[in-house]
Amino acid sequence: MIGYVTIGTKDMAKAKEFYTDLLSLLGAKMVIDMGRLALFGTGYDKPMFGICLPYDGQPAQQGNGSMVALTAASSEQVDQLYAKALELGATDEGAPGARMPTFYGGYVRDLDGNKLAFFKMG
Repeated sequence: MIGYVTIGTKDMAKAKEFYTDLLSLLGAKMVIDMGRLALFGTGYDKPMFGICLPYDGQPAQQGNGSMVALTAASSEQVDQLYAKALELGATDEGAPGARMPTFYGGYVRDLDGNKLAFFKMG
C-alpha cells in the first residue's frame, strides 16, 4: 500500500550521509537523488523512505505524533540499527526492548528531530 514516505531535513548532505550509513544495515541504498529529495530502498517496486528539503522553502519541522517505523529482520538487528543511529548522531527516544509479547522495538530521533522506530514483530 505505501509507495514512499518522506521526512524533512534542514541539511541534505548530513541527512544523506546519516541515512546512507543507517539504512545500509537493512540492505537499502539511495535509489533516487534529485538534489532536494532523496529516496532510499531496496528497489523501485518496494516501499521507499525519503528525505527532502521542504518544497515550500520553509524550514523542515518534525511532526508531533509522526514517526517512521522501519522493520528489522530480528531483535538483534533492531539493536544494531538503534546503536548505529546513535553512533551517527541520533538521540535516544527509547532503548530497544520488548514493548509487548510480540513487539520488540527501539526509538531514536534523527539529526533533524524526526522520530524513527526500529522494530521486529513476532
